[in-house]
Amino acid sequence: MILDSLDLPLEQAALPGPARHWRFNRGFWTFFTAAFFFDAGFAVFFFLFNLYLVDLHFSERAIGSVNAAMTLGSLLGTLPGGELTRRFGVRPLLLACFATAPLLGAARTLCTGIPAQTSLAFLMGLAMSGWGVCFLPAVSRLTTPKTRSAAFSLIFAVSIGTSALGGFLCSRLPSWIAAAGLPLSSVGSKRLLLLASCTIAAMGLFAVLSLKVPAAACEEGAALSDWSGWREAWRLDAFLASFLPCMALWSGVLAVTSVFANVYLTRELGIPLSRLAMIFSVAQVLQFGASLLMPLLVRSLTRRNAIALVQALAALALCALGLTHAAGLAVSFYLLLSVAQWMSSPVLYDMLMHATPDHRRSTVAAMTMFSNGLGGAAATALTGVLLSRFGYRAVLPWLAIAAMTIALVFRRANQDPKSQSLVSAISTQ
Repeated sequence: MILDSLDLPLEQAALPGPARHWRFNRGFWTFFTAAFFFDAGFAVFFFLFNLYLVDLHFSERAIGSVNAAMTLGSLLGTLPGGELTRRFGVRPLLLACFATAPLLGAARTLCTGIPAQTSLAFLMGLAMSGWGVCFLPAVSRLTTPKTRSAAFSLIFAVSIGTSALGGFLCSRLPSWIAAAGLPLSSVGSKRLLLLASCTIAAMGLFAVLSLKVPAAACEEGAALSDWSGWREAWRLDAFLASFLPCMALWSGVLAVTSVFANVYLTRELGIPLSRLAMIFSVAQVLQFGASLLMPLLVRSLTRRNAIALVQALAALALCALGLTHAAGLAVSFYLLLSVAQWMSSPVLYDMLMHATPDHRRSTVAAMTMFSNGLGGAAATALTGVLLSRFGYRAVLPWLAIAAMTIALVFRRANQDPKSQSLVSAISTQ
């Protein structure tokens, strides 16, 4: 198809090599610094917090309620966050997020009652929603079309790397504390680590204070508050009508595999927890490297082809994981699944921002995060019911078929409007 030859490489064809894709300005590196501290701190926090609740003798039901409250707060904050960003810009909401989220995390660490935990988790979800809303437009405005894909891949890769490092530190620090002779219980050591992680996340605020995010043209105008401006910002155009459902479904696949793949390896194949922790660390290291290589794949294949390829690989790995009975093969398929499913994320967001006018990026990001959250929650709940009724070996192949179908639909439905207009312009010449 002519569209395949025009889907992105035109903006990269003049580049002499991949090095040009990694040249960023000072504004991006300032934002990257903020993201680094924020991700590093909360990677440790979320890795450890549920274990901290277990040590506090919270039941599974109570832990589920606390996590559900945070998810609800995040969903309810997403769309209003998009509107606030549209009206006041990205930086004010980023400042609010970086100032309040670490404080709420520290409060959750110190307040151990169930009502307080539930209320604070809801408020923290509201605060964290600002990061999801601001992340996409901030990266888009601090980069160029030539460097945007590499920028998303770099931030996603570093986020994965800090998660792996956080997991390693969490597994080692209690023994280091004991070796140092500090009189801390399991609860005390976890509390210390959680407070330290909130401090690390809060350090990103200093970078945000010096950050200057270019404003979209409509954010500087007076027409933001009128009905026509609001309707334009939240309009569901043809591209979004196809992209958002596909993205929500794919987010459901990601959520399901993140929750249940580890459980499958442990319960069905008998892989012990100590080995599973090592496998998880290896998967994150591979994800880190693969995320950095993804811009090269995009440059060679175009956005949509690269997305379709890694999504198809994830579907095949998921199917093989559900059909195999050998633990060694299952681990190999699990690693391939872990790498392939996350490789597509930065390119999907790059594709979304590339196809969205700058003045709509904040609201489009909010719509995307909201639909992704709903898709992930619905898919996880439905899959849990199906697994309880039919078992992993019956459900995982069907989930793989669904993932492959999503990849095919994504490949055919989500055509870049800019490329489409380019095709029309060429055809009229």
